[in-house]
Amino acid sequence: MSDNSTYSPPKVWTWDGTSGGRFASINRPVAGATHDRELPVGKHPLQLYSLATPNGVKVTVMLEELLALGHAGAEYDAWLISITDGEQFGSGFVEINPNSKIPALMDRSGKEPVRVFESASILFHLAEKFGEFLPKEGPARTEVMNWVFWQMGSAPYLGGGFGHFYAYAPEKWEYPINRFSMEAKRQLDVLDRELADKTYIAGEDYSIADIAIWPWYGQLVLGRLYDAGEFLDVTSYKNVLRWAEMIDARPAVSRGRMVNRASGEPRFQLRERHDASDFDTRTQDKLDAAAE
Repeated sequence: MSDNSTYSPPKVWTWDGTSGGRFASINRPVAGATHDRELPVGKHPLQLYSLATPNGVKVTVMLEELLALGHAGAEYDAWLISITDGEQFGSGFVEINPNSKIPALMDRSGKEPVRVFESASILFHLAEKFGEFLPKEGPARTEVMNWVFWQMGSAPYLGGGFGHFYAYAPEKWEYPINRFSMEAKRQLDVLDRELADKTYIAGEDYSIADIAIWPWYGQLVLGRLYDAGEFLDVTSYKNVLRWAEMIDARPAVSRGRMVNRASGEPRFQLRERHDASDFDTRTQDKLDAAAE
């Protein structure tokens, strides 16, 4: 569908409270808290406040991978932040992340609590803290960081660009859908060419680069984002698909995808996670059954 209307921007833009379509309620043109709300604190040094969007999944996958390697210090409490209810604008959350976006982490393992926000910063913090999934020095380390920052710079075109206009905007407009479809496919082609002769995106070792990229592009080619697989012809990116399926088969990735999930099949929703046993006892289907 073509948009034949002409929009003339005003001299000064003002917010009418509706811009953003389906997600108008989760964004606003100013920062800061809208209400007082303390965040809960559990028993573990690592306290995660998140939601199972692709950016949130990065962190829960990382934590589950660290636990799978035997790092007991990576045990964590994961608290669900409902962005549609505006919980990211509560005073406690804003103290951790002044940008009011999930995920946000408080690391209470040292003498002073450390706040960590932005998903890539959290991945880097945990990789450094536990000495995993990031080479310590040299070209290999730089290559991993190249791809982490590639993901952070590229994903807004996929999520806020393609995903917004293809799946969430109140109307279908040809120009932005074409514009961001072109960019999404270019990014998939970048990954496909890189993965032609490498096991993982930064080389032969699984790293935070894969953990950062997979929740976005891996889940896209696996048909889990925006219901856009056929539209973007994702199966033509054979190398990306091979990589995505390989990572999807990792048990820690399966667990990480469940944490702070508040939609989809109840058996895959673990809205809060406080112990490894929660995967067996506190998924939403089990909670619903116990309440009947």
